Amino acid sequence: MQTTASRGAKIAGPAAAPGASALSRRGLLLGGTSLGAAAVALGAGLPAQLVQAQAPAPQARPNILFILVDNLGYGELGVYGGGATRGAPTLRIDRLASEGLRLTNMNMETQCTPSRSSILTGRYAIRSGTHSVPFGGVADGLTQWEVTLAEALSGVGYATALYGKWHLGSQDGRLPNDQGFDEWYGIPRTTDEAMWPGSSGYSPGIMPPEQIMEGRKGEKSREIAVYDTEQRRVIDAEITQRSVAFMERQAQARKPFFAFAALTQPHLPTLPNPAFAGKTGNGDWADMLAEMDHNVGHMLDAVERLGIGDNTIVIFASDNGPEFIKPWDGWAGPWRGQYFTAWEGGIRVPFLIRWPGRIPAGRVSDEIVHGVDLFPTLAGIVAAPVPTDRPIDGVDQSGFFTGRTEKSGREGILIWCADRLQAVKWRNFKVHFYRQDTMVSPPIKLGIPLLFNLYTNPREDEDKVITDSWIFGPVLKMVGTFEASVKKHPLIAMGTPDPYVPPI
Repeated sequence: MQTTASRGAKIAGPAAAPGASALSRRGLLLGGTSLGAAAVALGAGLPAQLVQAQAPAPQARPNILFILVDNLGYGELGVYGGGATRGAPTLRIDRLASEGLRLTNMNMETQCTPSRSSILTGRYAIRSGTHSVPFGGVADGLTQWEVTLAEALSGVGYATALYGKWHLGSQDGRLPNDQGFDEWYGIPRTTDEAMWPGSSGYSPGIMPPEQIMEGRKGEKSREIAVYDTEQRRVIDAEITQRSVAFMERQAQARKPFFAFAALTQPHLPTLPNPAFAGKTGNGDWADMLAEMDHNVGHMLDAVERLGIGDNTIVIFASDNGPEFIKPWDGWAGPWRGQYFTAWEGGIRVPFLIRWPGRIPAGRVSDEIVHGVDLFPTLAGIVAAPVPTDRPIDGVDQSGFFTGRTEKSGREGILIWCADRLQAVKWRNFKVHFYRQDTMVSPPIKLGIPLLFNLYTNPREDEDKVITDSWIFGPVLKMVGTFEASVKKHPLIAMGTPDPYVPPI
């Protein structure tokens, strides 16, 4: 059990105590020029406290089922041009899209760890020391000082659980049950490690294999089984079953819940469950897509069977663009690129949200939204606290999601690849400061940034750059706003150990 002092500015009910820890100061440079980033740092410079709206009665708070899939490209689902064209119709997910809002300009960060960090903290991952997938040798994951969505929801009476992929810390103190989740089951890191036990020359004495784990708040997590390719095939079925069982328990207890079902498909190795192997006749990838659609449908059926459909927000999203490594590579639809790049294919993802009676059914929008918006949006809906002692890059999109306005609460986003501010999107324009074609090609600093109009050049073809240099005005204003916030609240370095104390 973590003490208040060691947890820092964590939420204990609707309020939080100021945090404590240590930080190595560092700035953000672009070719030697001081830069900054997009969304206004809400609450920067305000007192170390949390703001909370007038709370609704506990029974009025909606449940939240958040289904996050791993490396699903923009073009994979039927409603985004895939489904049958990828070898397997996605009828259940497509139906979910028809029952709520579908975004065509939802953006995530370019890698798994930063995307999950930004979703759960409302902060660009560059701020939290989680800007890159960790490869060992450092204290990986979120510092305990960070406040997660799970902690905010716990503070207003939600039961919280994460089942599936975490990737935000692999040691006790930084696992889900240390970061606001009442219980969890899954993998602390990533699925490609499932291939280690079967690799030539591999020895667990040299590099211990990844373990499937489970844990509860206040207790030490325990190892269940080695995560190998056999377990890789069946883990999503287990994630689904546990998510359903959790919802059943909370519905019976009449307690609002936050169920975070972080499915592992289609991350490499894309191996379907044995029950779906060969089912489509179109190979492992299509079989996996059929499995994913089935698992999502199983969770949606449970929501309806429990009679809680009208009071449950359901979100379906991918954490970033599609897989790059063959033969498991995915499809970004009309966009160029894959994950680990700032091309649209690396950041635009499928995103669906349903809340019957509150979010209009069948609505489609191309307004810009980012994963950082989900914390303040969900917190705003349920009157949960949001930190004011640190920059929050997300904006509350509840008015946009529910149709009270047709416009998003933001006009642009900043796009990092690792710790580089690689590009900026503003309205329908995009500026690239670096060029990087794939996750393994070296980044190239551009003397003259690439400038694209995404309406006339959606694939960001470099022979169709535009010369409307006035666009640099609003883009650099976004950058400057971020840089100003960093001066007040320095970035947390990757590998910073606990306890972290923000500088005064």
